[in-house]
Amino acid sequence: MADKRNRAGTIVGLDLTITDAPGLRDFYAEVVGWKPEPLSMGTHDDYMMLAPDGTPVAGICRKAGGNADLPPQWITYVAVDDLPASLEKVTAQGGEVVRAPGGAGPGAFALIKDPGGATLALMQNPYPDGDDGQ
Repeated sequence: MADKRNRAGTIVGLDLTITDAPGLRDFYAEVVGWKPEPLSMGTHDDYMMLAPDGTPVAGICRKAGGNADLPPQWITYVAVDDLPASLEKVTAQGGEVVRAPGGAGPGAFALIKDPGGATLALMQNPYPDGDDGQ
C-alpha cells in the first residue's frame, strides 16, 4: 500500500530553519528523543532527525540561501500536483511567493506566505504515482 503522506494535499515534510542547527539538534535529541543524522550541505551539516525507531520525522536546517531572511520557525511542506499552477493561485488569492522553486520535477519546492503572513512550503508531489519509494 502506498504511503499516504506522499500524496498531493498532504504534509510530506517538516523542517526547523534556525541559525544554530547543532544546538537545536541537541535540544530536540534530549527533549523528545530524536536521533540526529547529519546531511552534508557542503559548507555545513543540516540534520535529519529520526524517531527512536529510525523513522525520519523532521529536518533541522541552518538558515541560508532562500531561507536566510526567515525568522526561526518550523516549516511545513505540503505536496501539490502542479507546483507552478499552485504558485499562481498563491498570488491570485492574496499570498506571496517568498522563495521561487530552485528546480523542477518531484521534490522541487517553493516557500510561500499566506494572506495571514504564515510561511508554508509547497512541494511538487515527490511521489506522483503514490509510490512512497520503499
